[in-house]
Amino acid sequence: MELRLGIVTPVVNLNPRFDPPPWEEDAGMEDVVTVVSAAEKAGYQWFSCPEHVCIPTPVASTRGGRYWDPLATLSFVAARTSTIGLLTHVLVLGYHHPLEVVKSYGSLDEASGGRVILGVGVGTLRPEFELLGVPYTDRGARADDALRAIRASFGNRHPRYDGPYYAFDDVVVDPCGLPRHVEMWVGGRTRRSLRRALEIGDGWIPFGMTLAELRTLLDDEDLSRRRAQRERFEVILAPEPPVDPVGEPGPCAETVGAYVAAGATGLHVRFVHRSKQHYMEQVSALSELVGAPE
Repeated sequence: MELRLGIVTPVVNLNPRFDPPPWEEDAGMEDVVTVVSAAEKAGYQWFSCPEHVCIPTPVASTRGGRYWDPLATLSFVAARTSTIGLLTHVLVLGYHHPLEVVKSYGSLDEASGGRVILGVGVGTLRPEFELLGVPYTDRGARADDALRAIRASFGNRHPRYDGPYYAFDDVVVDPCGLPRHVEMWVGGRTRRSLRRALEIGDGWIPFGMTLAELRTLLDDEDLSRRRAQRERFEVILAPEPPVDPVGEPGPCAETVGAYVAAGATGLHVRFVHRSKQHYMEQVSALSELVGAPE
C-alpha cells in the first residue's frame, strides 16, 4: 500500500510544544501558498488547518494562541493549487451544526473539484465550549450523531436524518459537496477516538501521542479485529519529534519505518526547519526518501 504524506502546515498555528522558528511568526498567506504548492509538487496528498475560535489566555502558553480559520485558509489556498487535499485537522464537531459543515465544506468541495478531507474531533477545551455557549459534558455522543448526520448529508441536496441530537427533513442544502464518499478522519488520543473512527469514520488521525502509546492502541485485539474487517481504513500518524530528512536522512528513514510498522497508512508531518526555504527543502527530501508519487 502506498504511504500517503501530508503536512502539518506551518504558520497557521504556532504550537509552543514544537518551538516554531521566528520566520513563522511574521509569515502570511502567501508564504503558506508557497509552502503548500511545494508540497503539492512533491506529491503530498494534503495540507491541514486546525480549528480553535478563542483560546483562553492561561491556556495559550501551552496550546498556542494563533489558529487561522480553517474554512478561509483552505479556501484561499485551494484557489492557488490544483490537486492537494484540503484537510481540517481537526474541525471541532460540537461548534457546528452538521448541516453547517455540509454547506460550508460542501461548497469548498465543489469549488475545489472534490479535494476536501474532513478531519473531525470531539474537542477537549472546556472553557472554549463555555465561551461559545455549546454543550460540553455530552460532546462525545453529540459528535457521534453529528458524524452520522454529515455522512447522510454530504453530497445530498435533499438530506434526511433522524438522530438523538440532530434531525432534519424536507430541506434543501445547495451546494452540499460533490456526490462522492468524502473521507472523514477522526482525531483524538484515546481508545474511544479510534473506536469512533472505526465505527463511523474512514480513518484515525491522532495527535500528541508517543509511538509507544500509538502501538498500544493499534495492537489492541478488539480494535485490530475491527480494522481487519474494514476494506480500507486510514491510520494517519504524526511522527514526533519533527523529522529532519535533509540533515538526518538515516534517522528519518528509521522513524518512517517505525511508524509504518506500527500501522501507519499515511504520515502527517512536521519538519525541523529554520526558514521557509529550509522547510521546502525538507518537503522535497522526505518525498524522495519515501518515494511519494509526483
